[in-house]
Amino acid sequence: MVNSENTLRRYDPGWVIPAGTQVVLRAAKKLQERDEHRPPGSVGIVLSSPPNNKEPYLVRFADGATTLAMFDELTLRRREVDDMLGEVDEDLTQYIIYRCRVGSRAFGLAGDASDDDIRGVYLPPARLHWSLRKLPEQLENVGAGNDEVYWELEKYLLLALKANPNVLETLWTTHVLLANEIAQELRSLRNAFLSRHIYKTYSGYVLSQFRRMANAYEKTGRYKPKHAMHLLRLLLSGIEALRTHEIRVDVSEMRDDLLRVKSGEYTFDEIRRRALALDEDFQREFERTTLPEQPNVETVDAFLVKARKKMAE
Repeated sequence: MVNSENTLRRYDPGWVIPAGTQVVLRAAKKLQERDEHRPPGSVGIVLSSPPNNKEPYLVRFADGATTLAMFDELTLRRREVDDMLGEVDEDLTQYIIYRCRVGSRAFGLAGDASDDDIRGVYLPPARLHWSLRKLPEQLENVGAGNDEVYWELEKYLLLALKANPNVLETLWTTHVLLANEIAQELRSLRNAFLSRHIYKTYSGYVLSQFRRMANAYEKTGRYKPKHAMHLLRLLLSGIEALRTHEIRVDVSEMRDDLLRVKSGEYTFDEIRRRALALDEDFQREFERTTLPEQPNVETVDAFLVKARKKMAE
């Protein structure tokens, strides 16, 4: 189960505050030029940004004095109240309504060292939605051999409507570990999410993956076979979705071939030819699919309202 202490990401440590941004001190800081301190709440401007948030920012105040401050000692002035409120300070894992297994163990491609990939949904009570404090869009816990992600219901539904492959697979996997009444109704509505968006979204994922592989191969003469395996698997899944209106999760009958791809038995040119051939099939299925142009937003929206009402009781 998710450790609540690891679930909420307060900020992205890879994001650097740009120079010229107005900031507020969250802690007293000593000035560089004087034997003085500026108290918390002092407003300054970022004069110089570090390459990453492990190094300090140079902040200048209105009178020209400067100080060095770390990322977590600063708040963007326009976001000071938001940061003060913070996110909901409660164990949100108690509101998980759906847990399922995806990844290699659900695909039928697992080996002895394969991680256990768990995905799902959490639905907090209405009082937390009505609060000024933010609810995180997802809860995460990544540990040795374990990877768990739970989306807040509204975020989950939006991703599914956009035909996000990772989310759609959670609706078709047979490895269901927990599903309350609301989650069971959600699974029963899964065809409402299917539309011709599948071609656009899956193609975007495939194109991005292939571009990364091609760039790596051009630079190093190597590519990551695991990425190649998932690229081919995603193309096969997309083709079947357009043809049968079902999301294929278990590909165990293709296990031997896909594991040979993963082990690097094929050259990059062979992978490229296979991917291009599958992409042609994908395009043909897109031209003749009977899936609707758009997903059934009305049905999904009504489900969300119904679920929210249940949490207000």
